[in-house]
Amino acid sequence: MALVAIVPLLRPDIPPLVDLPGHMGRYRVQLSHDQYPWLLDWYNFNWQLIGNLGIDLLVIPLAKLFGLELAVKLIVMAIPALMVTGLLWIAREVHGRIPPTALFALPLAYSYPFQFGFVNFALAMAIALNAFALWLRLARLRRFRLRAAIFVPVSCALWVCHTFGWGVLGVLAFSGEMIRQHDARTDYGPVSWAKAWVRAGLGCIPLALPILLMIAWRSGEHVTGQTADWFNWRAKIGYATMALRDRWMAFDMASVAALLVILFRGFRDPNVEYSRNLALSALFLLSVYLLLPRIVFGSAYADMRLVPFVFGIAVIAVRAKPGLSIRGSATLAAIGLAFFLVRIGAGTVSYWMFANDYDRELKALNHVPVGAKLVTFIGTQCGAPWTMSRLEHLPAIALERKMAYSNDQWSMAGAQLLTARYLPARRFAHDPSQIVTSAQCPREWWRPINKAMARFPRDAFDYVWLVRPPAYDPKFNEGLVEIWRDGTSALFRVDHSKRGIQISDEELKTARPRPTPF
Repeated sequence: MALVAIVPLLRPDIPPLVDLPGHMGRYRVQLSHDQYPWLLDWYNFNWQLIGNLGIDLLVIPLAKLFGLELAVKLIVMAIPALMVTGLLWIAREVHGRIPPTALFALPLAYSYPFQFGFVNFALAMAIALNAFALWLRLARLRRFRLRAAIFVPVSCALWVCHTFGWGVLGVLAFSGEMIRQHDARTDYGPVSWAKAWVRAGLGCIPLALPILLMIAWRSGEHVTGQTADWFNWRAKIGYATMALRDRWMAFDMASVAALLVILFRGFRDPNVEYSRNLALSALFLLSVYLLLPRIVFGSAYADMRLVPFVFGIAVIAVRAKPGLSIRGSATLAAIGLAFFLVRIGAGTVSYWMFANDYDRELKALNHVPVGAKLVTFIGTQCGAPWTMSRLEHLPAIALERKMAYSNDQWSMAGAQLLTARYLPARRFAHDPSQIVTSAQCPREWWRPINKAMARFPRDAFDYVWLVRPPAYDPKFNEGLVEIWRDGTSALFRVDHSKRGIQISDEELKTARPRPTPF
């Protein structure tokens, strides 16, 4: 199952995850700023101990062996494989064998947070699942001193990979330890829930050292990022339907519905039941999800990231009762396997299509010289369509391959190692200045394409790259020399001998979009 899980990622040279190209641009600055000193004229890059360094650290040795792009691909391929092994290992430790229902949880290896490109988070969560399985195994073998010795460094490493993984491991370990303590019989009978709670907390002390790392990180100088948008119930309900969001809305939501059917059967079907251990873990994770705000330390979708793991732990908590026949178990396993293979097959087709999109758009970089100052505008729609184009951070591949300036990098001190410092770019220096729309979207920072083309500082850039932009008024191409085109996508060289069009705000409002000729 772990090997099958990597199949969708075999074809794409760059895994088509929304934010991943942006991260790859940062890795290039990290690895190559000594060779290309102009990168530090454009970006600040400072090593610091933060809870978000998983792939940033792994690419250092692996890029020397495989090159940056292949190194990133290999690491990303490992994530769904580790997700699968973690879920199956946890199920085996809790149930004594892998129940047939566990196969239904495996498509969550390609959950919405993974598709979004939260790769440090996804890697940390994959490691956390396997670490929780090891935690349960060592408890079953009563190797508590060994467990403590192992999990002090493991918890610190997991925190460095991504804080969220460490936090989820703590929740899972506490819930599992609480059940174990409660079920431990003494001379006076079972341990009360209150005592089990206290003992579980003491048992999880080996996981507590990263608390000091967290305090040091968030109290450091120049740390930014707000925590906001609490108890957004509409968003939380919506995220629950998006656990398997990829390309086809009806198919993805039907797949989530299939998971809900399995969870419902755990309550109503006399042949299956829930494990108390994993049911409690799922309830704890659900409680954390409900209490988390949408934005934590400036990182959006903080609560959304937890949804697939609530589903995953809840699904592997369901098991067949001893009375279920071999034929019944085999039928359930066959349906679960078919569900997994269908989701993997659909994901493979989807990723193949996204890879073709990448190959088509990246041909523009053949015409971009090394070290170019490039501003990119990528078309999108208001209202967050179900199928994300995966092109939102494609400009960073110009940074990764051509050491060119990319205006899509995140610039949030304390959350990333890199921040933009190219002052001539003004408000077109960093994310989300690369996103453009046909009209102003409500509650979004994205610019309409006409406004972006009229207002970007031409003296600051050498090239303009349009990636599937909405229709705009061609008069804004004045002073730009077209050097490549494929459909509506185009690459222009800025002619610095011409000033470009000068337009007032009133004139901008009356500009009429016209389809750009192919």
